[in-house]
Amino acid sequence: MSYFDAASSAPLHPVARQALLASLDEGWADPARLYREGRRARMLLDAAREATADAVGCRADEVVFTASGTRAVHAGVAGALAGRRRVGRHLIVSSVEHSSVLHSAELHEASGGTVTRVPVGREGRVSPSAYADALRDDTALACLQSANHEVGTVQPVAGAAEVCRAARVPLLVDAAQSLGWGPVEGDWSLLTASAHKWGGPSGVGLLVVRKGVRFAAQGPVDERESGRAAGFENIPAIVAAVASLRAVRAEAGQEARRLRELTHRIRTRVPELVADVEVVGDPEHRLPGIVTFSCLYVDGEALLTELDRTGFSVSSGSSCTSSTLTPSHVLKAMGVLSEGNVRVSLPAGTPSQDVDRFLDVLPGVVTAVREKLGAPAAEPVVRSAEADELVVDSLGKRCPIPVIELAKVIATVPVGGTVRVLSDDEAARLDIPAWCEMRGQEYLGEEPAERGTAYLVRRVG
Repeated sequence: MSYFDAASSAPLHPVARQALLASLDEGWADPARLYREGRRARMLLDAAREATADAVGCRADEVVFTASGTRAVHAGVAGALAGRRRVGRHLIVSSVEHSSVLHSAELHEASGGTVTRVPVGREGRVSPSAYADALRDDTALACLQSANHEVGTVQPVAGAAEVCRAARVPLLVDAAQSLGWGPVEGDWSLLTASAHKWGGPSGVGLLVVRKGVRFAAQGPVDERESGRAAGFENIPAIVAAVASLRAVRAEAGQEARRLRELTHRIRTRVPELVADVEVVGDPEHRLPGIVTFSCLYVDGEALLTELDRTGFSVSSGSSCTSSTLTPSHVLKAMGVLSEGNVRVSLPAGTPSQDVDRFLDVLPGVVTAVREKLGAPAAEPVVRSAEADELVVDSLGKRCPIPVIELAKVIATVPVGGTVRVLSDDEAARLDIPAWCEMRGQEYLGEEPAERGTAYLVRRVG
């Protein structure tokens, strides 16, 4: 079995396991107590904080350990907004942030605040100038991930931090995906991360608040973690998390080069081996171990299930699953194909032969899934009153059926003629324009229909 979903959670690093077992006997007591057992626990916690500060590039008294990366984000966003409430209630986020940031933004809006969502280009990367344009006199906080969790695109944090610093606005950086590879560059103000992303144990998050940043912790507080993360510290897990961070950092340079070669192999070979594939994400500014691609005419859930049967654990941002019938917000913001989406995120130590086997298996799996979808059950094509227009009725059909039906009829329309696709699937709004770009056809836009939406496509050739 090959585990290719390290971006969701990396396997526990051997150093983390060793540190966890060793600290269970020493780090169980209350570090706030003055007796011997408490002093031992405090020494472990202080050493972990110092090592974390060294890895992040900050002061030890700026480091707070939380119960998860999500908790760190929620606490960081809420605390920074509350601390700067006198300035205003305007928040800036990118449109491809992790859901924990976007959920915080939604909560802020619900309480009367305002949010600007900065768009990204087709490769998933923001422009620092777009952050500069979004800044206002009442901006209290800006957020930007260091690297995207779905497509691996690395963001220009240093540039965004520069424009925010010039406007005296703090920047919170979600570094969950990148911190294991190295410190975050730029003059950022707050940083969050999650240990299980770099091979530490789950249940340990990291919040860094630079000195001088106005911050007011929200919710019930106690004396622990500077009043910013209530509750008893899980010292053995914290020690294991920091030990693994140091270990992966020591291996990062060599391992990054090796994984980058493997993901480059996937990026180049998949379009050669499988027809109708779009590789997404920035080809240069990307994390070493992540590569994402989408396959036309494929049900994402079926594709992942079949890959699992062949021994590969991968993830997806596809809209085509039974649990969510809306496209991934990241793929949607990028304007790329969402159907049949596969994210391969290689953990450290992935053998080259596992990637070769994946490339051997993938074409057959995609072909089998496409064949299972077959032809539409009902006759979808109706000649409209317009001589050169076809209407494809895909109402009630889910991704990727509307695109499949469009592809089957486009050749029956004269060059310059149009196809009107009727669909009530939200994914069609993203996938039909993406199909047009891949196929060299002209997407004319969408119109309201009696039921669902009509998507208009003109045949170019």
